[in-house]
Amino acid sequence: MPESKHAWTEQGTYEVAPGVHRIPLPLPMDGLRAVNVYAVEDGDGLVLIDSGWALDEARARLEESLDAIGYGLEQVHRFLVTHLHRDHYTMAVTLRKLFGAKVALGIGEQPSLAKILSGQADGQLAELARWGAEGVAEELRVAYRNFDRDEARRGYEEPDEWLDGTVDVALRSRVLRAVPTPGHTNGHVVYVDAGSSLLFAGDHVLPHITPSIGFEPARSALPLGDYLDSLRLVRSYPDMRLLPAHGPVAPSVHARVDELVAHHEDRLGATLEAVLSGAVTTYEAARKLGWTSRQRRFEDLGLFDRILATGETGAHLDVLVVRGELESSVVDGVVEYAPVRRAAAER
Repeated sequence: MPESKHAWTEQGTYEVAPGVHRIPLPLPMDGLRAVNVYAVEDGDGLVLIDSGWALDEARARLEESLDAIGYGLEQVHRFLVTHLHRDHYTMAVTLRKLFGAKVALGIGEQPSLAKILSGQADGQLAELARWGAEGVAEELRVAYRNFDRDEARRGYEEPDEWLDGTVDVALRSRVLRAVPTPGHTNGHVVYVDAGSSLLFAGDHVLPHITPSIGFEPARSALPLGDYLDSLRLVRSYPDMRLLPAHGPVAPSVHARVDELVAHHEDRLGATLEAVLSGAVTTYEAARKLGWTSRQRRFEDLGLFDRILATGETGAHLDVLVVRGELESSVVDGVVEYAPVRRAAAER
């Protein structure tokens, strides 16, 4: 019988390379189900790549999993976090308060973290207006009426160290190279273990799904362009085993990067066709596209997924503009897209 596609989420501590252990921790949503935290043996202690969501259940699971390999939470002396999202960062902040471990994060996350800490993370209300998705924006405003902004900030603090650019992080037993890979977030980093031929990929390269692009408080001007550039950067390294944040370990980073690039090229083609068939705004284009592997209708998605879908569509449209396949203009605060008038441009 083939292994269940969710087998990777099962509780346990799995050695994926000498001295490197994958620990899946639970998440409070059905979609992703779990996040992989990687415990790297380092002298008499541990370094963790990502940390999990600061939930009681996840903390108990992490404690049990570390105990299975002879360590306690107090022996984690450093967290190397791939990006700012709650399921990767907030447990590190919580455990730092208790045990003093140091936390590192990519410097590109500074603008988004500043917005979170100041209570300015608004779920992309301003972007939804520019995308012509006023109906979705109004649903979000209604949802925010009972939104606890203090709760949204809870679990977030400044890291101990900002990783600025491509830097080598010297551990006691190995060197990890932190490589900026913006796209999923501005400050996403992956960690290359060249000596063991491992890539701790965070959400940048996932084996079964594609990461959301640019869903963050401080969105970049061209998140999909950033993401495709980051995929090409990772592809330029020698091939490695893929250690993702969500999903099972996979044998080849290169193979999955090639699939992701091909997927986005297909998606760019479908997005262009949506405009050629009459869509003018991002929202209109998103409604013409199918979503998830089952090609669900936009209208059948929940509110959060419709926000993600609209933002993803906008990211693809903006790349098409940069490539010269579409042109854009702003009409009454809404970005509108149209095929490039090539004949007029040639005269």
